[in-house]
Order: sequence, then C-alpha cells, then structure tokens
Amino acid sequence: MEDLNELVRQRIKKLDELRELGIEPFGRPFQADNHAAELFAAHGSRTKEELEAGPVECSVAGRLVAYRDFGKAAFAHIQDNSGKIQIYLKRDILGDRHKLLKKLDIGDIVGVQGRLFRTKTDELTIEVTAFELMTKAIRPLPEKWHGLKDVETRYRQRYVDLIVNPEVRENFAKRSKIIKAVRDFLEAKGFIEVETPMLHQIPGGATARPFTTHHNALDMDLYLRIAPELYLKRLLVGGYERVYELNKNFRNEGISTRHNPEFSMLEFYIAYRDYHFLMAFTEELFSHVALKAIGSLKIPYGDVEVDLTPPWPRVPMLEALEKSGVPAEIFSDPEKAKTWGRSQKIDIPEGSSMGKILDEIFKEKVEPGLIQPTFIIDHPVELSPLAKRKADNPGLVERFELFICSREIANAFSELNDPFDQKGRFLEQVIAKQAGDDEAHWMDEDFIRALEYGMPPAAGEGIGIDRLVMLLTNSASIRDVILFPQLKPEHQSEEAV
Repeated sequence: MEDLNELVRQRIKKLDELRELGIEPFGRPFQADNHAAELFAAHGSRTKEELEAGPVECSVAGRLVAYRDFGKAAFAHIQDNSGKIQIYLKRDILGDRHKLLKKLDIGDIVGVQGRLFRTKTDELTIEVTAFELMTKAIRPLPEKWHGLKDVETRYRQRYVDLIVNPEVRENFAKRSKIIKAVRDFLEAKGFIEVETPMLHQIPGGATARPFTTHHNALDMDLYLRIAPELYLKRLLVGGYERVYELNKNFRNEGISTRHNPEFSMLEFYIAYRDYHFLMAFTEELFSHVALKAIGSLKIPYGDVEVDLTPPWPRVPMLEALEKSGVPAEIFSDPEKAKTWGRSQKIDIPEGSSMGKILDEIFKEKVEPGLIQPTFIIDHPVELSPLAKRKADNPGLVERFELFICSREIANAFSELNDPFDQKGRFLEQVIAKQAGDDEAHWMDEDFIRALEYGMPPAAGEGIGIDRLVMLLTNSASIRDVILFPQLKPEHQSEEAV
C-alpha cells in the first residue's frame, strides 16, 4: 500500500480542485427515499424486461466501497445502513456533474438519483441521472481490513470497523434488538423503568473496587456507580412493586475478554416474590429475548450449541463443588479449605473467609464445566451481604447465579429486608475492608434507615447485558459487543498526518 501521508495529500489535492470547480466537498442534506436492501426486496426478482417496461425511479445515499472508471462511464457500489447496491455513472447522462467522477475515491459519501435496470451480468443497478458528493473522505479505507491481526486497531477505530465489516454492524444492530426485547418483556409484566444516580457518596450494591472522582462545588469525593441496587430497593420501600433499570456500572478491576471497567447491566426488583420465582422468570425472559433477537432457543457459541429451552438445572453451590471433586469435609473448616485449595494451585488470598475460599475454589473447579444454562443456588452468607438467609440453614442465603458457557451471566436473590441483620452484615463488611478487602461493602446508614421504614419481601436480579449479547451474537470477547471499549492510550510513534 502506498504511503498513507501521500494518499492523504492526493485526496486533499482533489478536495481543493473540487472547490475550484465550485463544488463543496462537505455537502448539504440529501433526500434519500430508498435503502439498498429495500430496493432488492421490492425489485430483486424483476427481470430486465420488467424493469424496462415499468421503470423504477429511486434515490439512495451512502459510502462508495468500490469504484471502477472506464472513461466514458463508471461502475461503483454504494453502501448504506442496509447493505450495498451497484450504481452506473455515464458521463453523457450526468452532464456537468461528470467533472466529479475523476475526483472520487473509495470512502467518499455520495447521493444519487436514477432508475433501476439490470446489467449484462444481471446485477440490479441504478443508472444515475443526478449525482451529489456529500462528503469527501480524506483518509483511505484499509485495503485488507478483514485480514488485520491486530484486533485492537478494530476496537480503537471502530468507525472504520463498522464501515468495512458488515457483520460488526449487524452484531450491534442485534444488540439493540436484544435490549428492546428486554424492555418489552419487563414492561409487559408490569415493570416500570427508572433512573438512579451514577455518582454515589457511598459505593454499594456489589463487591467491587469503585472509581473515585471529586465534586468541586461540594468539595467532596464521589464514586462512580458499581451497582444501582440500593437505590432500586429504596424504591420498593417507597411503594413501587416492580422496577427496573438498564444502567451503566463502573468497576475498577481488570480488563479481559469478559470484563470491561464500564459495562451495561439490567437490574430489576419485584415485591412479594423470592429467588425461586426469579429462576422461572429468568428462563422466560431469556427465551423471549432469544426468540425475538435470533429466532431460536438453540444458540451456536464457539464449538458448542447452547440450548436455552427451559427448565434449567438448579444445583446448590456446595453440591456442585462436591460433584467436581472437592472434599465435603473442607466446607466447614477454613484452614482445611485453604490448604486444599492451595494444593490445587488455587490462589487463596490471606484473611479470606470460608465463603470467599469456597468461591475461589468454585471458580477454578466448577465454572469451566458450566456450559449449558445452570442455576447455582444457595451460597454462603459471607458472599452475599444483601441476600436473605435460608430459613432451614442460616449459613446460606437464597441466591442464585446463572452460568452459561463457563461465565456468570445473571445474579439474583431473595432480598434481605431485616434492617438489624443488614446492619450486622454491613459491619462485617467494614471489618473485612479494614483488613484489606478493597471490594468489601461500605456501611450505608441511609439504606438501613430506609429498611427501618419497611421494605416488602422481594426478589431482585442483575443480568450482564454485554455478556447476554456476547452469547446471542456468538462473540468471544466483551470488546466485540461494546462499541467503544476502554483501551490503553494510543502510542503514536509517527507524526500525525
């Protein structure tokens, strides 16, 4: 490929020449009455003779993605939001506008009017009668974008990725369908959508390290939201019985194929229900979204097929550990559990509680085998400071995590509404934080006060929207389903052009 700087200079020269011809290279609005896919759907089956007998006038706008100039005529392909269509540019038809043709480059945005016909190769084509240059592209599109090894370049320059890779555009269009299907399902069930603060005085609702910022006018530190949970439960106190929020959360943790520091979550809460209700509700929700977004409950993902057909297994956490070869005798002895875990090369942080140790072992021994949808239920109370205890076993809580393809995709529990128990658990979290656990919960006195006014028995759930989209689009990395994922600053070793 030619030197990029030289190609840019050539295009800037054409831009100057266009202006000398009185043509504005960054044009005005254009009335495009049609899209490529619409024209193929309506007229793709019509023969050459039928198109000649009943001419079809049309107008489209889009980006030139192919251009072949033959002197007196040129063929090109325009790509709009729906797809591509060929256009035929004949100099004797275009009149004065033919001056534009020598100034065109792949990547330019144009608008055309004309009529449909079929070429000798039977391709549906627009014979152009009016032509406008809408935007002159200064930088050329990469010639072999599909073969790039450096995927970070695709993420960093997503705008180019979207231009040249139609399947990427389709995935993000599918993401929009998935979110709409979620909203439609919840609203049909009587939920209302709400908005809660993104700047928190106390970061709560999850175990995570927060991002810190500073409010100048109030001269106080604030934290970006790690979860909306405690605000949504305040709304249950206030009388709302079914609420949800599609929200952005921020957690100051590692970046990987499964984690992005800024991510999208669905959280919803329903009064007078418990986690058993939510498991059936979740099966129904996922089935609805899958059918709306991709038309099937059988989802290809990597080398496997995921079957979302309900019901899904409900497996207690301790039972899942035992089935994976973890000896049951370590479940009640932190020292034995720690020793066994480390003998299996599992990193067990110093000072870990019994629940935390079992959670680390679970991640290594159980999670990798959870391919098909599986509810892991009844977790140790230390792992779930906001969940209601099981009546028959107070050391466990009424909680489930939904795993699909070896990753957690949803987390839910019967909500703790006892203010005394909640305060005690917050105090335990404060002790853990003082001992060095950066992800432990903070004390939230106002939330305790809200519970003292009375919160109805309720169930709540969080679903990772990004991970749900990963599943339904067969995407291996969370960066493939976030338009602009967080990246390190770009290293510019060359002078900017």
